[in-house]
Amino acid sequence: MARSELRPVVTLRSTAGTGFTYVTRKNRRNDPDRMALRKFDPVAGRHVEFREAR
Repeated sequence: MARSELRPVVTLRSTAGTGFTYVTRKNRRNDPDRMALRKFDPVAGRHVEFREAR
């Protein structure tokens, strides 16, 4: 099966400035704007907001 452009791979970058990233997929139809999730940053040692980087 070919990968769909409807669910692209996105990079989530930490807002704490540590440079740590997560890689995930999102549904472009349900979430057309940039994604922001609160996840654990092991470099900072706490939960911070991760925003979609393009």
